[in-house]
Amino acid sequence: MIKSLLVANRGEIACRIIRTARKMGIKVIAVHSDADKNSLHVRLADDAIFIGPAPATQSYLNQKKIIDAAKISGADAIHPGYGFLSENYEFAKLVERNGINFIGPSAEAIRKMGDKIEAKKIAREAKVSIVDGYMGDIKTEKDALKIAKKLGYPIMLKAVAGGGGKGMRVVRTEDEMQQAFKSTRNEAQNNFSDGRTFIEKFIESPRHIEIQILGDKHGNYVCLGERECSIQRHHQKVIEEAPSAFLDEKTRKKMYAQSIALAKEVGYFSAGTIEYIVDQKKNFFFLEMNTRLQVEHPVTELVTGLDIVELMIRVAMGEVLPIKQSDVNISGWAIEGRIYAEDPSSGFIPSTGRITTYSEPSTSSNIRIDSGVYEGGEVSMFYDAMIAKVCSYAETRDKAIQILNQALDQYIIRGISHNISFLQAILNSERFQKGDLSTNFIDEEYKDGFAGSVLRSEESSVILCAATFVFLTDKKRCTTISDQMRSANRWIGTRWVVALDGVYYPVTVRPIDDGYKISFENRRFFITSRWLLGSKLLQCTINQHKYSLQINYLKGCTELLIEFRGVKSNATLFTPRAAELNKFMRVFDSDSDIKDVESSISGMVVDVKVSPGDCISKGQPLVVIEAMKMENVITSKVEGKVAAVNTKVGEVCSLGDILITLE
Repeated sequence: MIKSLLVANRGEIACRIIRTARKMGIKVIAVHSDADKNSLHVRLADDAIFIGPAPATQSYLNQKKIIDAAKISGADAIHPGYGFLSENYEFAKLVERNGINFIGPSAEAIRKMGDKIEAKKIAREAKVSIVDGYMGDIKTEKDALKIAKKLGYPIMLKAVAGGGGKGMRVVRTEDEMQQAFKSTRNEAQNNFSDGRTFIEKFIESPRHIEIQILGDKHGNYVCLGERECSIQRHHQKVIEEAPSAFLDEKTRKKMYAQSIALAKEVGYFSAGTIEYIVDQKKNFFFLEMNTRLQVEHPVTELVTGLDIVELMIRVAMGEVLPIKQSDVNISGWAIEGRIYAEDPSSGFIPSTGRITTYSEPSTSSNIRIDSGVYEGGEVSMFYDAMIAKVCSYAETRDKAIQILNQALDQYIIRGISHNISFLQAILNSERFQKGDLSTNFIDEEYKDGFAGSVLRSEESSVILCAATFVFLTDKKRCTTISDQMRSANRWIGTRWVVALDGVYYPVTVRPIDDGYKISFENRRFFITSRWLLGSKLLQCTINQHKYSLQINYLKGCTELLIEFRGVKSNATLFTPRAAELNKFMRVFDSDSDIKDVESSISGMVVDVKVSPGDCISKGQPLVVIEAMKMENVITSKVEGKVAAVNTKVGEVCSLGDILITLE
């Protein structure tokens, strides 16, 4: 029996494991680094043990410190979560050697399937379909070029010990190889302490579909259905769903059979995920096996009603799986959006710092949120950028999309940048709603990057009504303060001009109970709300439809930034005469006087690509900074000449530091 469990992880996954362990009556011990001493997972645990400085190599990846923490606390078992040491067979072996129960598969199964080269060889023996490639460690760029030429471009460079989208690069030409090979090996070494790299043929426009399996120590196996994980950026999943709208029953059964055959080949037990790429003709090819709990496991739990973490713990205790394949019932549809601390409009650069406002949407049977942060907490430069996952569940895919959209409307995060607007842009795209997916979806839909969703008729109408309501509510307050309440509505007036991102909309406004009747362009809108001034979330009813919008005050409350369905729109209210004059106000180019290149993130400088005297062009890479376990390229916003380089490789820079000075 497991009476106490040490969670060798942090963030949302540590919190999620803690909740299930508590439900099972198991005492939970957290571990934490310097950076995480005030983190949510530390607060939720029964006990917490300090394991070292902020860098993961000195704390969460330090095997000896984790084992020592387990011994000090008297933990019966260790759950590694995902990432960090979860797929490190040496760690699993060390846990076993110290008489501690490892919540996961055997060390030998992790070794076999964690080595991507050996895993493909085993898959071939188990008669699982695989992709062509070079099954060996490639040590030099010259060797990589030779192999790529033989296979034919495009190819995929991959870390042998990789996972979670780290240590992966698509290479389409010889010219791309140098930077791709270097970055792949660097990310592999930094994330997995193993820089080995191999090559496989890259399949164009595939879907990424994975099968969730469970096995016990008595040779029993079940498949818990599939997950569609095709919406990816840089090979890291962004949105996942279960089931897949693409698979037919015949293909699904084939994938089940091959997945179980592979699990049997390595004597696998616990939860595991077999990942496949699937072409447009439904041919599928083994990609890798993740010998751990997946980030996206909640969508499977929602459509099956099972607690995968609980089943992992029961399997580790030697129990027989309580379910057979005939007991697995896939019901409804679930979609998960990963919320990352990053700025989508600035090339998805990671965002670090303090969360000044944090408010989750209300949860219900249709919404599940797994998070690891809280208001006032910090997002550190040392760890992964994901801060939360929000999942919706409904009878149909369309309804699940709608529910997830509504939840994201109400999710308020301030102080750091986040990707909620990007998630909503994807959910609202026609292609996503049709289920026309591939791993190239984001590259194809946002070729020039993401600058925010474009206003459509519904969004512009809703934002215009909301802006009018907020501004007039504020003006009504002003009349109250100056003791003019009786004439407030007359003082507010009926004719106004709302400017949305520089587009002017003349409106006529008349007060109604709890709101206004707004007329423009021969249309009428009735907006009502009990919204209070200063609240960051406006929940309102417009023409009998309910909406939630986020309100940000700018420029001393004379301008609003309103967020709705992935759209961020600047709104200002004018009198008709003020609107007429405002059109002649000069607009300044914010980039025209740039003299310095500042760091947009905190992290370690791993490459400087220019020297004093170099002439640079707009968009040219200047400095590469490693943050949140990923390499981020700082580019120039202007053309110019380098006067000075103020940083060097190995230095730690902070947000706003001047990296390059321009003449």
